[in-house]
Amino acid sequence: MWFSLIPKSQFLIVLTMSFSHAILLFVAAVLAGAMNSVAGGGSFFSFPALIFTGVPPIPANATNTVAVWPGSVASVFSYWKRLPNSPRVMVPLITISIIGGWVGALVLLRTPQATFMKLVPYLFGVATLLFAFGKRLTGALGHVIKRKGPPSWPIIMGLTLLQFFIALYGGFFGGGIGILMLAMLEMVHIEDIHAMNGLKTVLATSINGSAVVTFIVARQVAWPQGLLMIVGAVAGGYYGAHYAQKLDPRWVRAVVICVGAGMSIYFMWRY
Repeated sequence: MWFSLIPKSQFLIVLTMSFSHAILLFVAAVLAGAMNSVAGGGSFFSFPALIFTGVPPIPANATNTVAVWPGSVASVFSYWKRLPNSPRVMVPLITISIIGGWVGALVLLRTPQATFMKLVPYLFGVATLLFAFGKRLTGALGHVIKRKGPPSWPIIMGLTLLQFFIALYGGFFGGGIGILMLAMLEMVHIEDIHAMNGLKTVLATSINGSAVVTFIVARQVAWPQGLLMIVGAVAGGYYGAHYAQKLDPRWVRAVVICVGAGMSIYFMWRY
C-alpha cells in the first residue's frame, strides 16, 4: 500500500493535552471557524496554536486540515443551489482536485519535520500576501481575460492542469488556495459571483477531503486536539460569522493580515 512508504518515525503517537492547551486550541479553532466563514485565513490562528501546544509540525498541519474541513463541507451545502450547471467544467476540476490534494498530502508526509518547519514562515508569508492582494489579482485577471461563452476544451484542459498544482499545494499546506482558485476561475465565464465562490468551495473541500483521508490513514492526526478543534471551528463558523458580519470587513481583513504577517516573522525568527 502507498502509505507503507511513509517513514514509521512520522507516525503520530497520541498526544495528551493540559487544560490550558485545550483552552488555547478551542479558542484558536473558534477564531479560525469565524474567520473562514467571513474572510478566510483561519489557519493563521489554528495551525500556530497546534505548534505552540507541542504538536509536531507535520501532524499539526494534518490535524489543522482535519479540524477545519467540516466547516468547509457545511459551506458546500449553503452554496449547493448556486453552483454552475456545467459538468464539463466541474467534473474535470473536482477530479483533479482530489488527485492533487492526495499527491500534496503524500509529499507533505515524505517531507522531514525539520525541513517542513523551515518552510513554514515562507508558506505563511505567501498565504498572507495572497490574502492581502488576492482581490487585486483576481480583479486584474478579470480585466485581462474578457471572453464570452462557455470555455473550450483546450481552456478546460489548461485550467485542469493549473488546478492540479493548486491542489498539490493545497494538500501540502493550503494557505491561500481560495484566492488562487478564484484567480483561476476568472478564466471561466461565470457571471454569478456566488456560483464562482460555490465552485471554489467545492474544489477546496475536495482538495482538503482527499488530504484528510490521506492523513488519517497515515496516522498523522492528533485526535484529542483535532476533535476539540472541530467543535470549536464549527461553533466559530456558526456564531462567529453572525457577529463578524456586523464589523467592517476591512478591519476583519486587517486583523487576519496582521496575524499572518506576525506568524511569518515569528516562525522565521524562532526556527
